[in-house]
Amino acid sequence: MSQAPTTPDTPGGEHHGDPAAKATPEGSDVAERKTPRKLTRAEQRAVDAKTRLASPWASGVAIVLAILWSVPTFGLLVTSFRPEATIKTEGWWTFFSNPEVTLDNYNGVLYNPSTDFAGAFLNTVVITLPAVFIPVSLALLAAYAFAWIDFKGRGMLFVAVFALQVVPIQIALIPLLQQYVSFGLDGSLWTLWLSHSIFALPLAIFLLHNFMMDIPRSLIEAARVDGAGHVKIFFSVLLPLLVPAIASFSIFQFLWVWNDLLVALTFASPDIQPLTLKIQNLAGSRGAEWQLLSAGAFIAMVVPVVVFLALQRFFVRGLLAGGVKG
Repeated sequence: MSQAPTTPDTPGGEHHGDPAAKATPEGSDVAERKTPRKLTRAEQRAVDAKTRLASPWASGVAIVLAILWSVPTFGLLVTSFRPEATIKTEGWWTFFSNPEVTLDNYNGVLYNPSTDFAGAFLNTVVITLPAVFIPVSLALLAAYAFAWIDFKGRGMLFVAVFALQVVPIQIALIPLLQQYVSFGLDGSLWTLWLSHSIFALPLAIFLLHNFMMDIPRSLIEAARVDGAGHVKIFFSVLLPLLVPAIASFSIFQFLWVWNDLLVALTFASPDIQPLTLKIQNLAGSRGAEWQLLSAGAFIAMVVPVVVFLALQRFFVRGLLAGGVKG
């Protein structure tokens, strides 16, 4: 048998072109360091999204939008501290050339017995908190049933619930008021709680159902194998994973109810009027005291801003949940 010829490139018959000759421990470590790990689809999407969001153009557009969005709020703040005569004769931007400041507007809103702004603030809190808790609680139960319980007509019923989102609330106000009167609920807080819950339930069920469907089915099946029933699965397995979704919808619902005027104007009696109705009435019947609107509106803004900033991290997590599925 003839032997394969060797090339005398180096002493000892070593071959520069042979990969096996270079596979020393040191060489393999260098090769591993030079070869990048292949990213998964989810990681690649995250990298692409970060690259797009971190571009100078995106940052510039975001800064411009933030400034434009903040200018009216800043103007409202400046106006709320200006004297009545200045407010009625000049624009808020003249504050920098004529910086007059007073607290008369806030005193007229907070400490005037005729406005009862403190009572309206308390009414708004009493209206808003149950109007957030009731629809979220009912929507969680309904979303769990639609997502994980098989029953006849589940698909048709879910489509019907989803279709209720397109029904304008304006056409339901008068029929609801008639029902409240027949039930003897008119003039009570229940009319506001039930109305806000009814209008919020379709969207709440839809959003929470979609979040529940993103949870791996293997978790539910593992809990069932361990002997857990629906109650145990709901409270021990699903509920901790749904905190971002619950926080996201709760923020939306809180803002909607806190800033609502139409439902309060239809159902609220004079002794349970929220802030929105009080602010509407601050200007007076002839618009003679509209300088109080800026102070009243800015006071009404404080609580929603604090709630949003406090729950912002949950809000962002809830919006991005399921956005980078592999």
